[in-house]
Amino acid sequence: MGTDDDALDDDALEYHASDPPGKLEIATTKPTNTQRDLSLAYSPGVAAPCRKIADDPDDAFTYTTKGNMVGVVSNGSAVLGLGDIGAQASKPVMEGKGVLFKRFADIDVFDIELDQTDADDVVESVAAMEPTFGGINLEDIKAPECFEIETRLREEMDIPVFHDDQHGTAIISGAALLNAAEIAGKDLSELEVVFSGAGASAIASARFYVSLGVKRENVTMCDSSGVITEDRDVNEFKAEFAQPGDGGDLADAMDGADVFVGLSVGGIVSEEMVQSMADDPIVFAMANPDPEIAYEDAKNARDDTVIMATGRSDYPNQVNNVLGFPFIFRGALDVRATDINEDMKVACAEALADLAKQDVPDEVVKAYGDQPLQFGSEYIIPKPLDPRVLFEVAPAVAKAAQESGVARTSLDLEEYREELEARLGKSREMMRIVLNKAKSDPKRVALGEGDDEKMIRAAYQMAEEGIAHPVLLGDRDTIHGVVDGLGLDFDPEIVDPDEGDHAAYADRLYELRKRKGITESEAKSLVERDPNYLGSTMVEAGDADAFLTGLTHHYPSALRPPLQVVGTAPDADYVAGVYMLTFKNRVIFCADATVNQDPEADVLAEVARHTADLARRFNVDPRVAMLSYSNFGSVDNEGTRKPREAAAMLRDDEAIDFPVDGEMQADTAVVEDILQGTYGFSDLEEPANVLIFPNLEAGNIGYKLLQRLGGADAIGPMLVGMGEPVHVLQRGDEVKDIVNLAAVAVVDAQEE
Repeated sequence: MGTDDDALDDDALEYHASDPPGKLEIATTKPTNTQRDLSLAYSPGVAAPCRKIADDPDDAFTYTTKGNMVGVVSNGSAVLGLGDIGAQASKPVMEGKGVLFKRFADIDVFDIELDQTDADDVVESVAAMEPTFGGINLEDIKAPECFEIETRLREEMDIPVFHDDQHGTAIISGAALLNAAEIAGKDLSELEVVFSGAGASAIASARFYVSLGVKRENVTMCDSSGVITEDRDVNEFKAEFAQPGDGGDLADAMDGADVFVGLSVGGIVSEEMVQSMADDPIVFAMANPDPEIAYEDAKNARDDTVIMATGRSDYPNQVNNVLGFPFIFRGALDVRATDINEDMKVACAEALADLAKQDVPDEVVKAYGDQPLQFGSEYIIPKPLDPRVLFEVAPAVAKAAQESGVARTSLDLEEYREELEARLGKSREMMRIVLNKAKSDPKRVALGEGDDEKMIRAAYQMAEEGIAHPVLLGDRDTIHGVVDGLGLDFDPEIVDPDEGDHAAYADRLYELRKRKGITESEAKSLVERDPNYLGSTMVEAGDADAFLTGLTHHYPSALRPPLQVVGTAPDADYVAGVYMLTFKNRVIFCADATVNQDPEADVLAEVARHTADLARRFNVDPRVAMLSYSNFGSVDNEGTRKPREAAAMLRDDEAIDFPVDGEMQADTAVVEDILQGTYGFSDLEEPANVLIFPNLEAGNIGYKLLQRLGGADAIGPMLVGMGEPVHVLQRGDEVKDIVNLAAVAVVDAQEE
């Protein structure tokens, strides 16, 4: 074992041994702070749900964790890379599987290690646990017993039973096969497929490929003795793929084959064997940690395209089971499925294959070292850290369960998708409110810096999802070149400053600014060379409903043209920048974080009013706190008087219909015990969700600390107080940030 392996072992041992040992714990999901809480959780209150379940066993899904609980079961007889190490030694692996279930699909797990080797014993033990679980994930059980155990349990149990070692690799590599065949221009029914390996995963993969459209007679399977033929004495599972004839070895089988699937041992395939394959071969060398042939060797073996996948994360196209089992179980649990059938597995593979063709979010690209991720031979399956897998795959599985008759309940799949998206964080839940509003009546959104790749990708997503009608401001040839290079099925509307007659916009800019230092020729030049002026005048003239800019500009320089052209709203004298910060169970709006350096009391009051209006667009009832380092007059100076006076102005305004108080310290504003315990006289009966900072410095520092140290997701900055819907991005914002702000702008325009 090398030095790197030794270091990894040491790190892993320290990781698992650190207090508390292991990787899982049980957490309560209901309050347990009072005697009443405990009487509801246990005796005597617990009797009520017990009686309900006794009358109707399906009520277990309503009153217990059963509907979100999977048992990960193993006897440790075939642990990946370790072999038959026994039940106790397999526990770290099963705990790890539980971590993946929770991390990727928010599914709770009990890991069950059975000290049993006999198939009858395993079946009896697992079947007896059906009341506990909504599903069973079998793991690391050796072949051929694993086939018998899964088959019998599926017959005996009324909940899904899924042996991931069989079906996980089959489903993920099946998704890769769908896309690889498409890229190679080959039909699945005509593919000649060769397997190296004849264990559980190989047999399950071969079966699954047949479900996808590969002909059974076109599958050649090889074990350590060579090609499996009809005259060989093999078990019933290998015999399923026995070929007529004399057979031969793996090299013979690969000659002329379209697809090689390796689920065996490393280093057994040579470059010459790859060279003997058909044109544009598909090579899935999935032995771990060393593939049957190294990635570089397979790619270098030929001059045409070798579409390569491995089980390793350091090469493109990793076949990783985590792309499957969490989301398959998520969909199965949520429709209370009685089984995970072939239709559900195919639905998972097809959803993964489709997802690989979609534009990849920046957060995923960054997670994988900023490598370009675009559908093609180097990207045929999504990455495991792509958050979209949850709300693409689970609904597809749930739909297949409903249509194939194994679902106990039915779901509105569009609502279900949104529920799944909300599991990824409060920010997605909150943005979904605005995105749905935007989709109800999409508006024209002009996008400055329209020839930037991020802006183009954002425009594509807006159009694809029906959020807005994007208008890209920029060089037409550059934009079309980027669209073609990204492979986007998108014909964007473009306004090229170098094309057409923009005299009307120049005239309007001159009319607005002629008494503020701009000449007629300068107005013409600004409209033709600065998209911030062009976009602002388009909105002001009504030729666009909203405008976004700032992606590559310094914030003040991007904000200046909209302020000069569009100006503030009729009921506003000032604009402000607001961030929405989302925590696990809480949403906070922070203002002003981008515009007003040292606002007076009247400015703070106006900012509070507009921020409260913004909160309502997210279906949040505003409760406003004017922040300071003082609590209700505990310090009296010019700085503390401003927020105090602002709060008084708002309370005296009969048009204000939200609670507001201040000045107060930040913890007073957000901690109920302080607010009600110490300052029970406050007009805020609940903690504030709109925080108005006393100046720009405090606002900017505050929201960034909350974001970075408090673990909040930040959406913004959203401009409030503008005369038309205009928002200025932060330099370096990601595509999702642009789309989110565009949705906010569309909702602004709808209200206009």
